[in-house]
Amino acid sequence: MKEPLIVLTGPTASGKTALSIELAKAIGGEIISADSMQVYRQMDIGTAKIRPEEMEGIPHYLVDVLEPDDPFNVVVFQQMAKAAMKKIRENGHIPIIVGGTGFYIQAILNDIDFKENEDDGYRSHLEAMAASDGGPERLYEMLKEVDPESTEKIHCHNTKRVIRALEYFHQTGQKISEHNEQESRKESPYNFAYFVLNRPREVLYERIDQRVDQMMEEGLVQEVRKLKDKGYDRSLVSMQGLGYKEILAYFDGELSLEEAVYILKRDTRHFAKRQLTWFKRERDVLWLDQSKYDSRGAILADMIHILRQKGIID
Repeated sequence: MKEPLIVLTGPTASGKTALSIELAKAIGGEIISADSMQVYRQMDIGTAKIRPEEMEGIPHYLVDVLEPDDPFNVVVFQQMAKAAMKKIRENGHIPIIVGGTGFYIQAILNDIDFKENEDDGYRSHLEAMAASDGGPERLYEMLKEVDPESTEKIHCHNTKRVIRALEYFHQTGQKISEHNEQESRKESPYNFAYFVLNRPREVLYERIDQRVDQMMEEGLVQEVRKLKDKGYDRSLVSMQGLGYKEILAYFDGELSLEEAVYILKRDTRHFAKRQLTWFKRERDVLWLDQSKYDSRGAILADMIHILRQKGIID
């Protein structure tokens, strides 16, 4: 018997958080965050992190567990998520993976083998390059030379994944795009349902703009200032996240605050578009188009019906 697993994902600002709480309460689930930013402490506003009172007593894993300068990547995520899944099952509950980082979800569903090797100095060299002026762009060009297929899937600002792909090629001589393609064809070890929550694009973009405005009202500038004063800067992967790099550019005099907010809204919309492109490529995805439902309760009822059909819940 395969272990049950539920995934609830979708683009940023699609409404995953509220629906995930309703689902967890309805079926006896506990939530694992598949978000590359909510894992960090002290980074609450810019990550739109779920607040303790919003959790409604549902346990959440991989939220607020690392400092901004702690290493976090897909390999670390996979290890931590597997440990969380084990604990959730020991509690007699069902793990629900919630978040918009598609590669993290794929790593769990397909149990991808990343063949993690010790840093022989090359990773440190690439990280030092990334921290220099124009470094991320140079790294992206390096990857384009050895593995152009990867650059079609990895955004040039996703320095963490660019470094991982270069390091993999350096250590194995194989393109990480080929390896990941092989791994993605593997049969999942789980009895899973992979839900993607979506909204009409114009509604999604409007919600993104509203969310950024709300972040500014809640004190995003002050949050980034505190992090900067503690020595966290743009050399860190965490501080290259949306909402942080733009405000740091404002502090460094590269942008006015108005320009920083405009760029944050624009780039978040672009990010949502890339997320949707990723989910459209995935296998066995169950799309939940919110324009076809009259309430969240109706979406939840549909999900529960599907979960029963698949034998994930009784």
